[in-house]
Amino acid sequence: MDLSDSAPATTPAKAQRVLVLQGGGALGSYQAGAFQALCRSGFEPEWVAGISIGAINAAIIAGNGPETRVDRLKEFWEMVSSPVSWSPVTPGDRARSLFNETSAALIATFGVPGFFAPRIPPAPLWPPGSPQSQSYYDTAPLKKTLERLVDFDRINDLKMRLSVGAVGVTSGNLKYFDNFEFRQLGKKIGPEHIMASGALPPGFPSVIIEGEHYWDGGIASNTPLDFVLEEEFRRDLLIFQVDLFSARGELPESLLEAAEREKDIRYSSRTRMSTDKNKQIHNARMAVRDLLGKLPDHLQNDPSVEFLRKASKENTVTVVHLIYKGKNYETNSKDYDFSHVAMVEHWDAGVRDVHQSMRHKDVLERPQSGESMKAYDMSGDVPKSPGGKQE
Repeated sequence: MDLSDSAPATTPAKAQRVLVLQGGGALGSYQAGAFQALCRSGFEPEWVAGISIGAINAAIIAGNGPETRVDRLKEFWEMVSSPVSWSPVTPGDRARSLFNETSAALIATFGVPGFFAPRIPPAPLWPPGSPQSQSYYDTAPLKKTLERLVDFDRINDLKMRLSVGAVGVTSGNLKYFDNFEFRQLGKKIGPEHIMASGALPPGFPSVIIEGEHYWDGGIASNTPLDFVLEEEFRRDLLIFQVDLFSARGELPESLLEAAEREKDIRYSSRTRMSTDKNKQIHNARMAVRDLLGKLPDHLQNDPSVEFLRKASKENTVTVVHLIYKGKNYETNSKDYDFSHVAMVEHWDAGVRDVHQSMRHKDVLERPQSGESMKAYDMSGDVPKSPGGKQE
C-alpha cells in the first residue's frame, strides 16, 4: 500500500495518543496494517489497550522500540498464517468462500504454528477436571512466541502504557492488567497476562494468574474503550479505536450468513452505544460546570458545590473509529481463517482505511462547538458521527 502522499496528522497539542484494539482472531492482521499506516502518518501511540488478539498485537507494539514494532508484527502474522495460496478453478465469491471454509477447517484440525496446537488425545478423552479436558487446543506455543517477540522488561519499564483485559472464570468480572497500575503494586506484566486476554473457551484453556483462572476478555466486553475513558479524565485524549466486527450489516440470506451476522453483533460490543454513553457523561459534566458558574456568591464555597466542581472536571476526547468491513465471500469462519492470503488482505485493508481517514485531518482536532467529546466512524470517503451524520 502506497503511503507516499500521507502527511503527519495534526493532533491536539497535549492530547495523549491512545490505540484501542478489539478482539477478533485471524482478523487481527487488519490492526497490524492499521498500526503501520498510523505510524507512517505521524501517530505514535503513548498507550495501547487490547482484548484477545488485540492484546497480542498491543503487547508486540508496547514490547518493542519504534524502529522494530512493525517488523515484529509482520513476523508474528507471517508465522501464524498458513502458506496455502488461492488459485480456484472457478473465480468468484463462491469459490473464495469455499477456499476460506477449507482453510478454516484445516486450521481447526491442525492448529496454527507458534500459536496453538490440537490436544492429543482430544479433550473429551481426558479425565474430567484435568486441565487438558477443558479445551480443544494447547496454547503453549503462544507463550514461546510472546517470549521471543515481546520485550517484557520494556513493558514493565513503562516505555509505553499497556492495558489488556481478561475475565475471571468464576467471578465473571472483567479485569484489566495494566503496567502502570502494576508498577504501583510491585507487580509485572508477563506472557500469562497476554495469554489470559486471548484464552477464548472452549478452544483455549484458562490461564491461572495469582490463583485465579482467566478467560478471553471478549466474553465480557470486546473493546477496552470504556476502561481507557474511565482511567484517564485529566489529559486530553486522541483515541484510534480499531474494531474487527461491525455492529451494522446486511440482512442474512443463508445459515452461514446468519452465523456470521450473529458473531458480528456479539463481538462488536455495542461500541456506538458505549461512545454515546460517554458523550452523555461528558456533556452532563459540562452542564454541571455551567450551572455552578451561575450560582450566587454565597453558595460558591458550599461543600456540595466544591464536590460537584471537582467531579465535573474533565478532559476533551476525540475517538476515531476504524471498523473492518468484511468481504462478501467471508463467512462465520473469518476470525479463524489464518490463511496467508486472508492475512495479507486484512493487513492491506487496515493500511488503506487509515490512509483514507488521514485525508480528513480535521477530525483529529479538539472537539468544537462546546462539546468535550467527539467520535467519528471512518466509513467510505466521509467521516461520520456514530449516528450517521456527516461531519
